[in-house]
Amino acid sequence: MPYTHIVLRDFGGAEELVPETVDALPEPGRGEVRIRVLVTSAAFTDVMIRKGMYPDVKEKPPFVPGYDLVGVVDSLGPDASGIAVGDRVADLTTIGAYSEYICRPVNGLTKVPEGVSDADALAMILSAVTPHQMLHRVAKVQKGQSILVHGAGGAVGTAMLQLAREAGIVAFGTDIAAKHDLIRQNGGTPIDAGAADLEAAISAAVGDGVDAVFDPLGGDSFPRSLHALRPGGMLVAYGFMNEVLGRGGSIPLDFVKLKVWDWLPNGHATAFYSIGAMRRTHPEWFKEDLATLMGMLAEGRFDPAVTEVVPLSEVCRAHERVEAGEVQGKLVMRVTER
Repeated sequence: MPYTHIVLRDFGGAEELVPETVDALPEPGRGEVRIRVLVTSAAFTDVMIRKGMYPDVKEKPPFVPGYDLVGVVDSLGPDASGIAVGDRVADLTTIGAYSEYICRPVNGLTKVPEGVSDADALAMILSAVTPHQMLHRVAKVQKGQSILVHGAGGAVGTAMLQLAREAGIVAFGTDIAAKHDLIRQNGGTPIDAGAADLEAAISAAVGDGVDAVFDPLGGDSFPRSLHALRPGGMLVAYGFMNEVLGRGGSIPLDFVKLKVWDWLPNGHATAFYSIGAMRRTHPEWFKEDLATLMGMLAEGRFDPAVTEVVPLSEVCRAHERVEAGEVQGKLVMRVTER
């Protein structure tokens, strides 16, 4: 039986993402299952991978991108236990999810609760586990403390705001003015990322500083984030959008700066968060945290900011929109129907 996937022909622009038909379905190996993919997403992480700028991906094109998925188990390989054909599951793939079918290890799968939509479940994987772990496992922010989130109107940012509100944490968020209503809806106080003097705008909003800053931008944003901290606060970096978008910064240099700042006796701590590295180091945390978030979703305690659902055939335009910063919340791509 033939199926279709999206292949990245070469590192570069969205036009390098092309559909390809494969003649036969993949067969699951030992401890694996085959999944018919229902939905995946276009996230800035996928943009970094497409451009060849994501440190966790060592593969060279051509390959199939796609960082996360929700799908239905279609076939079981030998010794694949605990999952049945027909189960709806979620997984963090890093690459490979832009495909109608994929084989994945059964021990990395999380079942999706009944009554939860495919798109909402997808928004829990990369875009909610990331802020959950940064907030609670890295920075360990407590009730009554405060945070600053850059890019707060995006998929990770809106999830961070909701998680902060749920935990009784005060949140401020920078983003363009068009996303300020979304920031307010998710419990944050917006700060205009387009302000002529952004550092002054941040200082005016946060007063004597916040307990943690979450920064996916890099470059000249990192020093501003440090200045927004109160003594004892932590800067958690989790991306380098400025360099990816050609707005300055250097990924190797930014890593060095974070290490040096963490060593200096300046009263602040710094950390770099990678969901892939965290999962490799603590695989049990990923499953535990994703299950917790799925439970919150099923209980109505979390409302993912899914901006829209588009077909996978629109992958090039989806990547362009994410790269341009046009998307509010999570952009989901439908691969197959249930």
